[in-house]
Amino acid sequence: MAETKPPVVLELIWEHDLVLAGQCGDIQMTLDSAAVAGPSPMQALAFGLAGCMAMDLLHILKKGRHDFKGLRANLTGARADTDPRRFTSIDLHYDITGSVADEVVQRGIDLSRDKYCSVWQSMRQDIDFSITFKVSPGV
Repeated sequence: MAETKPPVVLELIWEHDLVLAGQCGDIQMTLDSAAVAGPSPMQALAFGLAGCMAMDLLHILKKGRHDFKGLRANLTGARADTDPRRFTSIDLHYDITGSVADEVVQRGIDLSRDKYCSVWQSMRQDIDFSITFKVSPGV
């Protein structure tokens, strides 16, 4: 039987200008439309997507006992020119350090994208979303 996740409950309080203080449980963050005091909401969404997929991939690699030493994710999101200035395309690239077969990494990426990443599954599926990777031997 699947584990039921509790709902996400958070609070945002306006501080000044377009800056909001947020709290979710013991976690605090600031959202800033100008991206000065903290990430903008779109930056926070991009962090969430890149982080969700990276955590899925890390979990899959660890569970498979693959010899990896590092992972870096780089995301570029293009936005619409008019309101709503939503993401229209996203390019996510992983640099993985270690000895992991390309097929293993690709399978982990596919599982994250198609099944596990709740952030991606919560976003519009008409976004042009490409994911690439490069595996380099560890030193």
